[in-house]
Amino acid sequence: MPNTPLPPKPTAAELDLLQTLWPLGAATAKQVHQHIVKDRPDVTYATVLRLMQIMHTKGLLIRDESERSHVYAPAQAQDTLQTGLLKDLIQKAFSGSAKALVLAALKSGISSKERAEIEALLKEGDQP
Repeated sequence: MPNTPLPPKPTAAELDLLQTLWPLGAATAKQVHQHIVKDRPDVTYATVLRLMQIMHTKGLLIRDESERSHVYAPAQAQDTLQTGLLKDLIQKAFSGSAKALVLAALKSGISSKERAEIEALLKEGDQP
């Protein structure tokens, strides 16, 4: 089986846009802009459209051109992209050690609620 090239890693701005688009599933640039502007009123429609066009060219978004307003969707599911980014981070920043990543995350400060959720997950894993 031939090796398929890995999809490009999104920039911070592209990842922000994907965080908006994933829950929507598929949307026009106007719809994405309407969601982004709620939290960041300084972002213009033209900026969102241009970023989405760049992301399509890079293979981060797919585009349906059958309607007048193009509809964009993420090329990868959220968990797939996040898993790939996490694996890359573990390799590059933590010498391949998931334990080192988890310890660093725990040291960086988590809420007591997050700590309780983590402890519950760990206890579930110990159950027969």
